[in-house]
Amino acid sequence: MSCRRGNLSASALGLEPRKLLSGLVVILASHPGALWACAACAGQSDSAMAKGMNWGIFSLLGVVAVVLGGVTSFFVFLGKKSAAVSAASVAAAKVESTDRL
Repeated sequence: MSCRRGNLSASALGLEPRKLLSGLVVILASHPGALWACAACAGQSDSAMAKGMNWGIFSLLGVVAVVLGGVTSFFVFLGKKSAAVSAASVAAAKVESTDRL
């Protein structure tokens, strides 16, 4: 197997994505301590750190809800405005057509 200096790829080195993923899974499965939760999550649920983290989560959730509410209300406003303009143009067309008779 000859590899040129500028043509290095995973397949040229004999590394296939499936083998890399399998190896990563095996390594993580053999060392589960690296996958444990942090002390704030796995510790006491009534500690000051856990309460502070819960307040942080609820605060961020509130911000997301306010932003999504703003986006939703903007699109509702656009829909109502579009319906009003459409109704006005239809009414104007009806008045114009009755004036011709």
